Amino acid sequence: MAEKYIIRVTAGSDYDIDNHVIVPVNSDETVKVSNDLIDAEINVRVQNYNGLPRDSPTTSPYFLLEPHATNDDQYSLAIRFTPKKPRKSRHQTPSPGSRPPSCGGLPHNDLPNNDGTPRDTAEEPNMLDGNGVSLGPENGISGHDLQFGNDFDHPIRDRLPPGFSYAVNIVKWWIDPGLEGDPYADMPYLYGPGLSSFNSIHVGEGAHDSEKGGLYFEEGGDEAGLEARRAIGAPDCAIERKKWALRQDSKDKWVFEYGKTYCVDFYNPYIDFKDFALRLPGFTVPIMKYWDGQGLRYVLRNRVTGDTYLIILFTLYLKEDINEDGSLKTAALEATREDQALAKEAGKIAEDKDAVGGEKRGLPSNDGDDDLD
Repeated sequence: MAEKYIIRVTAGSDYDIDNHVIVPVNSDETVKVSNDLIDAEINVRVQNYNGLPRDSPTTSPYFLLEPHATNDDQYSLAIRFTPKKPRKSRHQTPSPGSRPPSCGGLPHNDLPNNDGTPRDTAEEPNMLDGNGVSLGPENGISGHDLQFGNDFDHPIRDRLPPGFSYAVNIVKWWIDPGLEGDPYADMPYLYGPGLSSFNSIHVGEGAHDSEKGGLYFEEGGDEAGLEARRAIGAPDCAIERKKWALRQDSKDKWVFEYGKTYCVDFYNPYIDFKDFALRLPGFTVPIMKYWDGQGLRYVLRNRVTGDTYLIILFTLYLKEDINEDGSLKTAALEATREDQALAKEAGKIAEDKDAVGGEKRGLPSNDGDDDLD
């Protein structure tokens, strides 16, 4: 069944696929995404890729590097981003997965200034919305609140295989103990704090190296970034940082500062995009057997406000619904419209174009051409 389908990867700063751009998978060319909350660059790599755009490389030199070769990693989402300070009037209704701030102490910032000088943290206030809810520290996004994970627009509980809750427990125990969510909800989600979910975090500009597949960064940071990490006790080693980040006081201390650049990489060997299978330790799920047509969506978001910073979407289309040039035929466009309708119904796409910070393009035309950028 898997051989009948083809993948397309798109990215954008919101849930509306009309506002997305096509990602050139396994290319060293980055895709840039911006809104009033973030500037980001993205590289997506997929091992054994046979999707869109046509003639995409089947692999990337990234997978020959360590630890990816030893891990047999199957994909990578590399992101370089700079968060922007939001307008104080901006506030969205938190979507599923949002929770009030931890009672373990107000988030604060022990990171030095951008020039490396110590910052006085005694008077770091928290922003409050109109209802008096804490939006995190004034100068950035709390380590509690920057989330990364997956969500869906309608229930998948009737499609989940027997024992799927066991698979989720495997993921939480073996892969990411910070994950929280409910795959059985009306709008299923699994989010984790980016601080503990990302495999690599580099504080600073990082590097773009074509010979390594584009954006490539290891755990750590530039000189100022390393100093900032060490000032709050964040370990230099990725494995130790992920353990450290599970502690409440660690998330209190870490702030993704507005105007400062961070580089993150998310990768693993568990999703096989060639055979469309989820391969966990001791547990394999043939995805196509249970697939209900929804795409696999990775979301970078704010836990408290519900603000969306970045979406990376893997969508499956029937090969017969794709033109030779890689554009979508009418049937695929209709499927895209249905996805948009579900997202609107779920409240993830604003009805008012001004509510998302600017003009939105109309739906793709029905003439067989795909006018996605």
